[in-house]
Amino acid sequence: MSALPVSSLPSARYLPPSIAGDYTELTPKQTQLLAIAARLGREKFAPRAQQIDRDAVFPFENYADLREAGLLGICVPEEHDGWGADFATYVMTAAEIGRHCGATALTLNMHVSSTMWTGFIADDLDMTAEQRTNHEAHRKVHYQRVVKDGKVYSQPFSEGGAAAAGKAPFGTLARKVDGGYIVNGKKIFASLAGAADYYGILCTLDKPGATQRDSLYLAVDKNLEGVSVTGDWDPLGMRGTVSRTLIFKDVFVPEIERLIPEGIYAQAALRWPHMFATLSPTYMGIAQAAYDFTVQYLRGEVPGTPPVKRRMYPTKQIAVAEMKVRLEQTRAIFLQNARAARVDPSKEIRLGLYAAHYTIMENANEICRLAVRTCGGQSMLKSLPLERMYRDSRCGSLMLPWTAELCIDRLGRECLYEAGEQDEQAVL
Repeated sequence: MSALPVSSLPSARYLPPSIAGDYTELTPKQTQLLAIAARLGREKFAPRAQQIDRDAVFPFENYADLREAGLLGICVPEEHDGWGADFATYVMTAAEIGRHCGATALTLNMHVSSTMWTGFIADDLDMTAEQRTNHEAHRKVHYQRVVKDGKVYSQPFSEGGAAAAGKAPFGTLARKVDGGYIVNGKKIFASLAGAADYYGILCTLDKPGATQRDSLYLAVDKNLEGVSVTGDWDPLGMRGTVSRTLIFKDVFVPEIERLIPEGIYAQAALRWPHMFATLSPTYMGIAQAAYDFTVQYLRGEVPGTPPVKRRMYPTKQIAVAEMKVRLEQTRAIFLQNARAARVDPSKEIRLGLYAAHYTIMENANEICRLAVRTCGGQSMLKSLPLERMYRDSRCGSLMLPWTAELCIDRLGRECLYEAGEQDEQAVL
């Protein structure tokens, strides 16, 4: 039988793949969560993303959808009526959301981290029997708020100094008083400022000689006296995060709002380093989205644009090949890192974590750059999503606690030094 003429072959459309590709055998829970995230992303988040970005407003409608789907409780343990997702399940779901709206995925991470840190991460840490009992009572209250009441938590980290990078105690101070703490301080680039119901703030116990080991993690009700939001928000990218400045002035925080026992955060930071790498899944999603858009554009399949094919040009094919190579490199290290998350990781896993975080953040922007160059003038139009992806992708490497520079700094030093090693004064 002779081959059909090209013109009479049945038409097909590009179908974007799973964010996990075909390399990972998904569990039933992962399959279900990724399907929910993909449906919400396609039907709800992507259509709203342009206006959210243009107006630099928080995606309240998206959060209503997340709440209805139960995704606010994705890392709440099953015994507290959540999904009980582990690290790998959560980051894949976050990446799927990120391919449709980066700001929604990034802000959701701030919320989910509050349940992750108090959940399976805290379960892996050393606590006394009294601390464990106390923690169970406290987190039950917070999980109830999330699952039953749909409350949203944030996680303001930055203060403008070295604390967010783990090199100094937090400048926000909590003085212990009867029944709780008096909090004073400031957080900058505080995502969900004005939108979250509770601010999960990291601060330092106010006492003489306090160090990073005296860190506290407190949930501060946005309606408490002394809590205020200030400053404008008109950034380059991730505009929907609305990361304004939070001020805490003599705020009384009841003891029940302590999210983990005193001193345990410092243990978590040392023993569960993957807790700081949950920003990068958003950028894995953006990288996939930029590739998806480019393929659809060159095939003439982008809704709202003329069905003009540009795929026959060798220069376009080479560019897409370069994008695909970078995308698969990024996906491979993303999935490897997701599977490796655990308490007390080996040195090689820790080094791989720094490398993965850096690679995802940097490759996301490089893939977006290639997409802009390949798609040409159309990519500059705000009516299409690629220029937003490009701007959003550039923000990833700037975000504490692990900026691109901090990852390289940690990676270079830890490659060359074993624990406890130091050099004598260098001689020039």
